[in-house]
Amino acid sequence: MSETTASSLAVALFGEILTNDQLIRIQLSRVLPKGMEVSHFSVLNHLARAGDERSPAQLAKSFHVTRGAMTNTLSKLEWAGYIHIRPDWEDARRKRVSISPAGRKAREAAISSIAPLIEDVVGELGEDRVRAILPVLRSLRARLGEEN
Repeated sequence: MSETTASSLAVALFGEILTNDQLIRIQLSRVLPKGMEVSHFSVLNHLARAGDERSPAQLAKSFHVTRGAMTNTLSKLEWAGYIHIRPDWEDARRKRVSISPAGRKAREAAISSIAPLIEDVVGELGEDRVRAILPVLRSLRARLGEEN
């Protein structure tokens, strides 16, 4: 494959991924419970799946955002009562974040609201095609994650 062809292929791949990302975010924003943003759902989902506390810095690293951006998201989630933020007992300069019972309920409501959208998309694309592309997307994520 020539360098020009490889470059064109890479540009096409990233163009498709970026466009899909934008379209997915728009669709999710439309169906998420009122007041919940995609970033809020993502953090609640991460905390629920992790099962234990995280520091704001750990969350920022996991989501590849700045600490300031994560602090903003966490402030909104705390104000809504979806998370608890407490001092780190071993180092008072740091904080620990956990999902609250209200946050678990909000996450479940969000999952219920987005499930039909996701099921429709998978149904239209076909389960076999979705299963086939998942390893490629995971490899791409792992490769891009190595650089951070």
